Amino acid sequence: MKISDLKKIRDRAQKSLDLRSGPKEYRIVVSMGTSGIAAGARDVMKMLLNEIETQGLENVELTVTGSAGFDDAEPVITVEKSGEEKVIYGRLTPDVAKRVITEHIMHGRKIEQFIIGHLKH
Repeated sequence: MKISDLKKIRDRAQKSLDLRSGPKEYRIVVSMGTSGIAAGARDVMKMLLNEIETQGLENVELTVTGSAGFDDAEPVITVEKSGEEKVIYGRLTPDVAKRVITEHIMHGRKIEQFIIGHLKH
């Protein structure tokens, strides 16, 4: 994947976010540091964005950050829900990222086998 591909993904995500307004119930943060990108974070990001759009989820904000400090567990995402502990998922694949949307976000069932940590809000 090239930088231009990432820019297209970012622009698509921004356009999608611009169409939605108001507070979001969930925030998903994708770690896109060097080790995350090398481990497949781009593909995870694409799958998350695609699944959010496919499912018509307007209550989810998708954003990126640099390294989260879990280099040995990349790709890593953090799922945040107001009033709850943040859930950190690691060693993700695009298929697991899709499950995060369908199981955690849509049905409230955390995927324990991929959770590498929790953070208090």
